[in-house]
Amino acid sequence: MPFKFKKEFYSKKISSEKGAALLIAVLFFLIISVTIVVSSSGPVIADRKAAQNLIKSKASYFASEAGVEDVSYRIIKSKNYDNEETLILDGYTASSAVIDSGDDKEVTTTGNVSNHIRKTKTKLIPGTGASFHYGVQVGNGGLIMSNFSRVDGNVFSNGQISGSNSNIINGDVISAGSSGLITGIHTADSAYAHTITNSTVGEDAYYQTTSGTSVEGASYPGSPDQSIAPMPISDTKIEEWKSEALAGGVHTSPCPYSVSGTVSIGPKKINCDLNLDGSDEVTLNGNVWVSGNITFSNSAILKINPSLGDKTVVMVADKESNRSSSGTISLANSSQFFGTGSVKSYILLISHNNSAEMGGGNSAINVANSANGKVLLYAPHGTINLSNSISVKEASAYKIQLNNSASVLYETGIANLLFTAGPSGGYSIDSWQETQ
Repeated sequence: MPFKFKKEFYSKKISSEKGAALLIAVLFFLIISVTIVVSSSGPVIADRKAAQNLIKSKASYFASEAGVEDVSYRIIKSKNYDNEETLILDGYTASSAVIDSGDDKEVTTTGNVSNHIRKTKTKLIPGTGASFHYGVQVGNGGLIMSNFSRVDGNVFSNGQISGSNSNIINGDVISAGSSGLITGIHTADSAYAHTITNSTVGEDAYYQTTSGTSVEGASYPGSPDQSIAPMPISDTKIEEWKSEALAGGVHTSPCPYSVSGTVSIGPKKINCDLNLDGSDEVTLNGNVWVSGNITFSNSAILKINPSLGDKTVVMVADKESNRSSSGTISLANSSQFFGTGSVKSYILLISHNNSAEMGGGNSAINVANSANGKVLLYAPHGTINLSNSISVKEASAYKIQLNNSASVLYETGIANLLFTAGPSGGYSIDSWQETQ
């Protein structure tokens, strides 16, 4: 019996030890497995987080790119913008800041997606020509249209826009500022003003208040007022064009200077009135500054020397000692204007008469009857009167009146004009890069 008991005892002991060893092995394997899983999951989690951060960083970068593109487009196209702009795309934010550095502009946009910051910066410099982005652009004096007058192109005014008797604007119409008013106007496209009354709007209407107006598109009451805009060409640039004309010499006699036959002029300053009449034909070789009035009548012809290529030539009427009643331009009868044949070649007539801005009644530029051709009109401080069957390509002034079938037929080529000399206009991109 004792021997038998001892045998059973050792048998049970051995079985117990084998079970414990197996349990220890299982636990050891489990620990090793958990260790391997944990050690391998760390890089996986890190890689996943890195991938998510990369996606957010790229989204932030693309948001900053979109912000820079938006503001740069507004500057280049002379559209409204603030020095600080915010663009939101699918919940992503791009904040842009515009800084003037002399004549240049710097746009820096910060993209922010879940606190992942990326910045893009671009530098804009004055382009190679003056930019006219509207068929008609008007200052505080406003625009008046009557008797079947017409504009093919967008209209922008810092003052009121009013019309009567079957006028038509084939483009957007903007009357800027808190006193902006569009009344009695028929536009084929959209209208923007603080107040719109008694008008027909072919597309959408953006306003604070309205009455008596038919809107074929959508209406947006409570819309913010559009910001006022500067005139497309500064007085400083006009002075530079005058200096370029002066560099070509001065005509002092006979005065007034009445053209006879076929002549070539420019660059030149004419120190008195300039008259073109009958069958007179003038070829412009460069800019001309007339210190007095310019008068075109009958079938006078003005054209640009073909050798100038796609250039636009400037004629400035400016008697510096008497801008209230002198420095005017008059176009009558069948006066004709021709560029060089290039789509970007125009004759730009500028009057520095400031009667309208000073509260007077003298017109800076008066165009009547059938005058037409490749001519642009600019009177930043005065009134332009267009009447009868005349057609011009663009008109900008402190105040503009369109009467009796007068037409402004905007051409896209004048959004970036080249000149024979002097300053540039508009903006182009000089550099574009990601920054810290």
